[in-house]
Amino acid sequence: MDVREIYTRCSAAFGERVHAVDGRWAAPTVNPGWDVRDLVNHLVNEERWTPLLLGGATIAEVGDRFDGDLLGADPLATYDEAAAAALAAVLAEGTVEGVAHLSFGDRPAREYVLQLSADHLVHAWDLARALGTDETLDGEVVEALLAWYVEETEALYHRIGVIGPLVEVPAGSGAQAELLGRFGRTP
Repeated sequence: MDVREIYTRCSAAFGERVHAVDGRWAAPTVNPGWDVRDLVNHLVNEERWTPLLLGGATIAEVGDRFDGDLLGADPLATYDEAAAAALAAVLAEGTVEGVAHLSFGDRPAREYVLQLSADHLVHAWDLARALGTDETLDGEVVEALLAWYVEETEALYHRIGVIGPLVEVPAGSGAQAELLGRFGRTP
């Protein structure tokens, strides 16, 4: 599956859940210390970075301009605008063939887009859990991200400390449970 399609579907999954918040911004999430507003703000932060990093900017060039509360008085409108800008950057001609200058070194832009996709998808599950809505994730995307993650990225994520410890899931629990467990979630 093409990385742009993966990202598009993961972004849509998170967006659907954001639009189901219905005023429950203070609801707790499975992410320690984060409520729903914090979780959505985290993704808006990533989406603000996306066009710049895919455009060749470095971490130093972006700096701290996206620190703090980005959601403001209209979280849904802010989210929608940031998500649209990030999606446009991912879909732009030639973007995924470039290089992204990340905090842990230069990586293929394709890999960066997969990282963003995984974050959107796993956090879509986090948001669904917080809201008590359907936690089912797109099975095709789960399979694609699980293969990428296990083969290419899991060791790096653990080494740089960006995910929690592995949660063992019973054999036969399915790809969604395995992906979530590998990202430190208890499905």
